[in-house]
Amino acid sequence: MRGLFVGIFTCVGMAIFLPVSAWAEFVVLSKRDHFLSVIEGKDLKRPLIRLQVKPDGTITGKAAAMKVTGTWVWEDRYFCRVLYWGGKTFEHNCQEVALNGDKIRFTTEKGAGEFADFTLK
Repeated sequence: MRGLFVGIFTCVGMAIFLPVSAWAEFVVLSKRDHFLSVIEGKDLKRPLIRLQVKPDGTITGKAAAMKVTGTWVWEDRYFCRVLYWGGKTFEHNCQEVALNGDKIRFTTEKGAGEFADFTLK
């Protein structure tokens, strides 16, 4: 019984100190217009990366001090892009996009792959 009490106390104690954002959930953006309203005029930032995803279908920015360019389209409910960086091509990939406050998440392979979170600034 003592072990159960200690376990519950530990969980409750941890919950009190977790930031509210740890409980917040990402909401999937399934419409192009909603996506555009979120990203228009903003930079997408993460360490060593700053990108601009523009309504005209272009992507520009820098990653690790090297130029990033690319193109994107909205297909069904996915952000589909091709990127060029440092002499390397990142082939066409459709990604699920989700939003949580000022964080935007891109998940490769239509939401089944790896994800990258960016801060909207």
